[in-house]
Amino acid sequence: MNAAAAKPDRTLIVILAIIGVLVVVALVAVFSRGEPRMLDAATPAGVVQRYAAAVIAGDETAAMAYLTPDLRAQCDRFENASTDNMRITLDSTTERADSADVNVTVVTFFEGGGPFGPTENEVAANFNLVKINGDWFISTTPWDLTICSNSAVK
Repeated sequence: MNAAAAKPDRTLIVILAIIGVLVVVALVAVFSRGEPRMLDAATPAGVVQRYAAAVIAGDETAAMAYLTPDLRAQCDRFENASTDNMRITLDSTTERADSADVNVTVVTFFEGGGPFGPTENEVAANFNLVKINGDWFISTTPWDLTICSNSAVK
């Protein structure tokens, strides 16, 4: 028997080892992503982030805390569409002395969308905020994140 045939090919072992390391690194990257980084709660974007997270989690009580006091006082609860398959990303923030606009993209995923798999709907949305006694509060919300029917929906 030839001695070369009895030894495993070192190149093959090195290639398999590299592939194994890449698979482990990819798995670590995917499973360690965790929750998104929370923005400063004293900023308009931070307020919108916390409000949207509360609405998506179904915690209307927590979400209400981010609405203006007038809006909370007059809130007629609104049964909004499902937020189970929704992703929201921050696009931009325009901050002025006593008001701010936070622009986001809302992506909603739908199962069984056709021959190519699930479909999604992507819309640009806007939150308007006002500063009251140094704190930011939401005065208008996009329709798909509305919890009060009288919240001057945009």
